[in-house]
Amino acid sequence: MKTYRYFLALVILLISFVYANGQNADNAAYIKQYQKVAMDEMRVYRIPASITLAQGILESANGKSRLAVKANNHFGIKCASDWNGKKIYHDDDRRKECFRSYPSPWGSYRDHSKFLKNRSRYASLFKLKISDYKGWAHGLKKAGYATDRHYPKRLIDIIENNQLYRFDKMVLEGTKYSQDEIMAVAGPHMIKKHKNKLDYIVIREGDTYESLSNELDIKQESLIEYNDKNLDSPLIKGEIIFIEKKNKKGKNKYYKVQKGDNMYSISQKEGIRLEYLYIRNKIPWGTQPKTGITLYLRSNK
Repeated sequence: MKTYRYFLALVILLISFVYANGQNADNAAYIKQYQKVAMDEMRVYRIPASITLAQGILESANGKSRLAVKANNHFGIKCASDWNGKKIYHDDDRRKECFRSYPSPWGSYRDHSKFLKNRSRYASLFKLKISDYKGWAHGLKKAGYATDRHYPKRLIDIIENNQLYRFDKMVLEGTKYSQDEIMAVAGPHMIKKHKNKLDYIVIREGDTYESLSNELDIKQESLIEYNDKNLDSPLIKGEIIFIEKKNKKGKNKYYKVQKGDNMYSISQKEGIRLEYLYIRNKIPWGTQPKTGITLYLRSNK
């Protein structure tokens, strides 16, 4: 009998060891794939990358849950009345509940950021220190993000077991990826913030309007309109592409034309719609400015 109990205990220990190592490998793979995305979101929305990654790991079972696989939904966000995108139905607290469906995992990460940032019940979280992942974990539960009473502990354990707080530190210290690292990391484009308070990305080799549309969940027509382009306009590696409509005026009042500038490049550089750049300077459409002249980016009154 003792031998049997010993053998049973050994089997259970072995199974636990194999399971734990499998979980660690799955965690590591998930973190490698999405660490950069979580850091980008932290830079834009001030949500700790550690919290975002821990929630992604927990809510999506390391990207292997049905919602993650079928709908790219890594955070279990339900439809709600303000959701106009695609949907998937899944049994949760109740049968056949409506969950959000995204064209790509990036769409899920960005929607998660907006979900927390734009809802008043999570406002208290943004008053915490951004490095306070424990406060964020408890705050999410208190605000009603999850019904599981162990939710904060589960997040904190994931963060500490995988040292996810290191990514918060990297963002706070301004650590940047090298170009080689950026190209080596599979995933979406880094979303950057323009000086004129606009979100934009930098075009990479192989990008097309269709691939960007699928990744960003933005219509091709909208991307073309936002950037004063047309469907035949090539996407050039290294150029910036705005993912929201440019402003009618620039951040600064003036711009001195540099060698090689044209009205389009200036409109992209300053985040101002091409139409309004022409209107503000009373220049005939299609005319290009001479090097050294000063253009108005805001009202000249």
